Amino acid sequence: MELKNTEYAVDADGIATIWLNRPHRMNAWTGRLHTEYRHLLEQANLDKKVRVIVVTGRGKGFCVGGDSDALTGHSDRGGYDSGTKVDIARPGFGTSPEFDAAFAYHFGLDKPVIAAMNGPAAGVGLALACFADLRFAVPGVKFTTAHGKLNLPAEYGLSWMLPKIMGLGRANDLLLTSRVFTSDEAQELGFVNQLFSAEELLPNCYDYARNLIRSVSPNSLRQTRWQIYRDLHRDVAASVTDSEHLINEMAKEEDFREGVAALVEKRSPDWPSVK
Repeated sequence: MELKNTEYAVDADGIATIWLNRPHRMNAWTGRLHTEYRHLLEQANLDKKVRVIVVTGRGKGFCVGGDSDALTGHSDRGGYDSGTKVDIARPGFGTSPEFDAAFAYHFGLDKPVIAAMNGPAAGVGLALACFADLRFAVPGVKFTTAHGKLNLPAEYGLSWMLPKIMGLGRANDLLLTSRVFTSDEAQELGFVNQLFSAEELLPNCYDYARNLIRSVSPNSLRQTRWQIYRDLHRDVAASVTDSEHLINEMAKEEDFREGVAALVEKRSPDWPSVK
């Protein structure tokens, strides 16, 4: 696929970076951008060299929501058009039925996703960050759910994700008012994991990713992510039962033997599964 609205690179450590690349529009969301983003997520997920995915924006914005020109088009037509085709890539689909939907597909990926929020995020851009496993941001930038001022519902699972990330009362404040809040407040609310300066944001995200790659086995990362997001839907007994099954299966793997040996020998693990 020709990349018009995104960029993509994989470094020697196995970190894939997806850049939303419409800086002249603060990386506002369009059907083309969504199509390219899903294509690149699928590419990263299928690439065995990739261990962690970082999503960020070019220029001064992360993603300021739906493109205003596209929104005007929806208004003029009297209805919404996603701008995507039926053959759009389906990254993460097939892992679990509850993940087989727009943006929920992040939960079905094999690899963790880190959102490096380099600038403002609104609406669908905020939803995109919600579906990342971790969120790092620069200080003093503006976020908003945005939908209320456009006579829209909370977009793409925001009404499901925000209460789970920060609690119902805090999420209700942001969802019902569509007010602007800053990345500094977002850290206090538990939405952002950590703040870094613009110059330090990506280097720190990459350092975090490298630590995951060095210290945690690929299958442990994969299965733990799936446990976390499946457990949002099920009772504690199902969670315990599933974990017992996984313990029995994963203890048979070479990476388990290597992890135990590294612990006993007080050294960093050298995972056989990535050789």
